[in-house]
Amino acid sequence: MLDRPKKLIEVALPLEAINKESAREKSIRHGHPSTLHLWWARRPLASCRAVLFASLVDDPSAHPDRFPTEEAQEQERRRLLDLIEQLVKWENVNNPDVLKAAQAEIMRSTDNNPPPVLDPFCGGGSIPLEVQRLGLEAHASDINPVAVLITKALIEIPPKFKDQPPVNPEAQKKLKTAQWFGAQGLAEDVRYYGKWIRDRAEERIGHLYPKVKLPDGSGEATVIAWLWARTVKCPNPACGCQMPLVKSFELSTKKGKAAWVEPAIDRTQKPPVVNFKVKTGEGKAPEPPKLGRGAKFRCLACEQPVEDKHIKAEGVAGRMGAKLMAIVAQGQKGRLYLSPTETHEKVAFSAQPSWAPIQPLACDPRNIWCVNYGLDTFDKLFTDRQLVALSTFSDLVGEVCEQVRHDAKQVEKAIEVEVYANAVATYLGLAVSKLSDSLCAIATWKPSMDQAIHAFTKQAIPMIWDYAESNAFNNAAGDYGTTTKTIARAINNLGKGLPGYARQQDATKYVRDESIPSLVFTTDPPYYDNISYAELADFFYVWLRRSLEKVHPDLFSTIATPKEQELVAAPHRFNGDKEKARQFFEEGLHEAFKRTYEASHPNFPFTVFYAFKQTEEKRDGTNGLRTAASTGWETMLESLMQSDFSVTGTWPMRTELSNRMVGQGSNVLASSIALVCRPLPADAPKTTRRNFVNELKRELPAALRAMQQGNIAPVRPCPSQHRPRHGRLLALQTSPRIRRNADARSHCPPTD
Repeated sequence: MLDRPKKLIEVALPLEAINKESAREKSIRHGHPSTLHLWWARRPLASCRAVLFASLVDDPSAHPDRFPTEEAQEQERRRLLDLIEQLVKWENVNNPDVLKAAQAEIMRSTDNNPPPVLDPFCGGGSIPLEVQRLGLEAHASDINPVAVLITKALIEIPPKFKDQPPVNPEAQKKLKTAQWFGAQGLAEDVRYYGKWIRDRAEERIGHLYPKVKLPDGSGEATVIAWLWARTVKCPNPACGCQMPLVKSFELSTKKGKAAWVEPAIDRTQKPPVVNFKVKTGEGKAPEPPKLGRGAKFRCLACEQPVEDKHIKAEGVAGRMGAKLMAIVAQGQKGRLYLSPTETHEKVAFSAQPSWAPIQPLACDPRNIWCVNYGLDTFDKLFTDRQLVALSTFSDLVGEVCEQVRHDAKQVEKAIEVEVYANAVATYLGLAVSKLSDSLCAIATWKPSMDQAIHAFTKQAIPMIWDYAESNAFNNAAGDYGTTTKTIARAINNLGKGLPGYARQQDATKYVRDESIPSLVFTTDPPYYDNISYAELADFFYVWLRRSLEKVHPDLFSTIATPKEQELVAAPHRFNGDKEKARQFFEEGLHEAFKRTYEASHPNFPFTVFYAFKQTEEKRDGTNGLRTAASTGWETMLESLMQSDFSVTGTWPMRTELSNRMVGQGSNVLASSIALVCRPLPADAPKTTRRNFVNELKRELPAALRAMQQGNIAPVRPCPSQHRPRHGRLLALQTSPRIRRNADARSHCPPTD
């Protein structure tokens, strides 16, 4: 067996500090890399940074010549843990003193030759970004082209233009008085050319976004959003009105600024017509026509309940319409809520898109809920006015490339004009894609915040009944200029490390590049059946492809994202067969871990992040008792063991918040754990189930006490590799000394 130095992560971590900063990070928006573009279940940067650092730095016990006593080792260990506590703080992400101290420790533990690090399931790019921040060479891959592009925008593009000034004419005038560090120059150009696109788009389609006249005749105000209700024909033959499908009539619930919509039935017309009027001040919103769960509504005109069967049939037949309920405008002292006007409704319906993404949505009942109501192609998730706006922005991304080329040629300093123009266009294309999350007909209005909320508040494409159509030129959420400013703030914090590399690749088919030395692997693999990344990413892919197909032809050569190879246990891809879906995921994950085993650096552990569902209920066939299990968790552990990895450490992390996108009232990602893995020695002995259980009983109480008390001290090792059959989380370390017998499977008790 090779003499491999024990790493800090195999002994201790300051979990309390990591957990605190990981949770805090989720409320940070300005300048955070996650604001570059949405990606689901993104790993917090703080936890990635801490785990990477502790995976590369030696534990003091690995150097008895320097730290001969336990006291000396503990003192040195405490110093390293203190450094991690500083390293994970958001305010220190660009602190040169803290980063240099961390990088110096890594260099010391790697003989000044740190290995490159690869994340084969890079997703939103958190892990490779932190690899780069720690001064290492970052490699990333993913099968999903949207994920690859996001990661390129984080680690690959910014270092190419490190410390380079912007090329736009406005900034060129200030070069003598301004300094540019990292990717700040690139960020400034993204902001400038984003405004260039916005201004030209407004010239072309601004007439579709008129201002609204104030009721007191004092002038006009910029519209923030138009609020719409979907409609279907009432099935009552005596009624037949276009009945609005409204979940809530509330517009604002802020104290002293209450506003709501009141329906008024015009029975002089046949069939009757439902109109809306906005009310403010004293009073409250009337009861909405939504009845309970699902798509059950009552008709506001005849009060007859209407089942979802009829609403689905109308939607599938293409007979679902929309009616304007209210207009939200920006006043001098805040939001103004105004009654709808016929003029604004006619302007909206006058939009005529020349292009639309007609690709079909996947029939995925777990994550895509609108298909049964006729919203079965991507263009139907947008109003005609939104399709015109997004198409215009997309076309202008192509046009801005020529403008950037022109301006770059005027710069005296040598610059790769074509490469730089494509870089700027990449971020501006990402801005169009990101904007589509807000500029769509499945965005909602939040009365408690007086603002529109983007579509992906869940890891799903939902069915929304009353939606908010933001003004694409409102200088707020939903505005292209505002979106590019947000992206520019994120770029400002990038580009300070070594060059990074992101490519599209199937992790199950990874082939080691002989030109690259042995890699350290750190990854956050797919979560069994929890998120269908490919189906959801198509929402963005259709716009990225239109904007950036010429810039990144290798990523956008197909009509949609790859589905067949994606590692997810999705029954809908196997005609509803859950067993085939499970088998596909299990075999694929095993193959990915096997490839990792073959290419891993022998001196460093393989670290795996895993977040899993709260519970899956099972009934014991012998005694009828219900137990809790996590199929994805079990599958992941089994795949690691089959790939000849042993788990030498596990660290529970509270990175998921109970109030996050899918957290409330659902069985979702509940906790996270970081596993530390080493290749299993070929001569590792086996154990029987009886010996395993006896050893487990002996060591478990002390391990639980350590976990509950310290969050810093190491948890004592569990004596064997194991496959928990039930329990929310087994937060124990596993010894590499004893190999699990194929028939000896543990029944470990649940722990929190």
